Amino acid sequence: MQLCKGIAYCHSHRILHRDLKPQNLLINKDGNLKLGDFGLARAFGVPLRAYTHEIVTLWYRAPEVLLGGKQYSTGVDTWSIGCIFAEMCNRKPIFSGDSEIDQIFKIFRVLGTPNEAIWPDIVYLPDFKSSFPQWRRKDLSQVVPSLDPRGIDLLDKLLAYDPINRISARRAAIHPYFQES
Repeated sequence: MQLCKGIAYCHSHRILHRDLKPQNLLINKDGNLKLGDFGLARAFGVPLRAYTHEIVTLWYRAPEVLLGGKQYSTGVDTWSIGCIFAEMCNRKPIFSGDSEIDQIFKIFRVLGTPNEAIWPDIVYLPDFKSSFPQWRRKDLSQVVPSLDPRGIDLLDKLLAYDPINRISARRAAIHPYFQES
């Protein structure tokens, strides 16, 4: 929740972190999390500006960036939060590619190969190919077995393909997963 709140604060001040990964999360002796390494951070506005796709450590990079998108927004950070969340639960990265194409295929093998039905704008991304191998979506509860149904729901929303449908950091911070039961 602290990570979601920290990124929500950044986003509310129109800042994209753009390099979220475990190595950039600092935790003090009291268990308080601080965001580190704002070296790739950028201000954002409306309309969306064109940015470089050379951002975010590969394992935490959003699919819209991997597929060559140059106009992106807060969803790049919330995707990274989803990857970190899954890694915390599994104690290993969920998508650990060794190249951009390997990374995108590792994502496709878990979340299924996206299409226009679930992500209408995917066809406009320069590196998307309709000839990509077609994988079926796996059940996230088998990919991250330690998560309860609310945790799976949060992860599913953080890792939504279409950035328009991806949960915001602000909404993720108040997701039922974080409510005491």
